[in-house]
Amino acid sequence: MRTIVHISDLHFGRVDQATTEPLVHKIQELQPQLLAISGDLTQRARSWQFREARRFLDRLPNRQIVVPGNHDVPAYNLVKRFFDPLKKFHRYITPERLPSFVDEEIAAFGMNSTLSLTTKYGRLRERDIVAVCEKLLQLPDERMKVVVCHHPFDLPANHTARDLIGGAAGAMQSFAACGVDLILSGHLHLSHTSLTAERYRIPGHSALIVQAGTAISNRGRGEFNSFNVLRVDGQKLTVERFTFDTATSSYQLLKVEQFTRTASGWAGEKS
Repeated sequence: MRTIVHISDLHFGRVDQATTEPLVHKIQELQPQLLAISGDLTQRARSWQFREARRFLDRLPNRQIVVPGNHDVPAYNLVKRFFDPLKKFHRYITPERLPSFVDEEIAAFGMNSTLSLTTKYGRLRERDIVAVCEKLLQLPDERMKVVVCHHPFDLPANHTARDLIGGAAGAMQSFAACGVDLILSGHLHLSHTSLTAERYRIPGHSALIVQAGTAISNRGRGEFNSFNVLRVDGQKLTVERFTFDTATSSYQLLKVEQFTRTASGWAGEKS
């Protein structure tokens, strides 16, 4: 069995200090094989915010996949935004364009969905989709194949299709062809779990989409700070949502969802 901890939207520069230590403690307690961080480590891509994020990550298990979010790109310095938008992210967080983790049970790849032309929306680059799919196609079908990016492939209630990642349908066709099982994302600051078969309806393919809320920032959108724990056990996958409990100043288990791999993909409960 493998344990993946999925956190997102840290927003150093707008952190709720009461949540930081409890999150570090809980992740250390869980001892995951992989920590996936799906973007927005900073609030305004300032150097001091990246340094705080780096110190935070250094306290966590070191098998990490970290991808940038739209807040990790300079918003107001147009020269940096257009010519070297991820310079600070690569300097302080990771120099890898497609960070990965592969072992006998899971294969996970991080992908950058940020864009220089917009401060909010995102899209995966075709060259990255091709590169990741080429690697995934070389792996056995039994291995859990995971993609981590910032912008969402599905939406909670009360959101319009404009909030989806750009080019979602085409990217999903490629992911179906290379057998992606699980997509981890953030951006909306709301937890959400769904099956791709409902939105994309690709014959013979049903992957799981898991979105994380904001783990430690004070930029909540009607949901307490939260993060996800995914437990991979062969043909079964459990998604656990932990949320911050102000009464105990700790992260407590709130919800458990169970999924099973079938001949046509993943099936089970959904939020």
